[in-house]
Amino acid sequence: MNKKNKPDARGFVFSTDPSFRFEEEENVAQETLTPAQQKLRIRLDTKQRAGKAVTLVTGFIGKEEDLEDLGKKLKNFCGTGGSVKDGEAIIQGDQRDKVLQWLLKNGYAATKKI
Repeated sequence: MNKKNKPDARGFVFSTDPSFRFEEEENVAQETLTPAQQKLRIRLDTKQRAGKAVTLVTGFIGKEEDLEDLGKKLKNFCGTGGSVKDGEAIIQGDQRDKVLQWLLKNGYAATKKI
């Protein structure tokens, strides 16, 4: 198989168009906003989690590494586990009050959704 018809992540394998080229996706790294400019939302979620409650922090604008760092700091403060996926920080359990307290203390503009 020659290079121009190599499969890509979208599942295309072959094209009959002789001038066809895969378009490279441009991943433009977005600059991380300052904590005061971030408008984070905190909510409780149980969907797709076998009934277990997790606290979601959404609305972060910036680099993935900075979101990972924020998630790590929140997990340490709450004393629980969690992860960062799809632009959301996931904290195990109903930690909305603790997360809101930490975010406000560190200068983030955050709101709690009930």
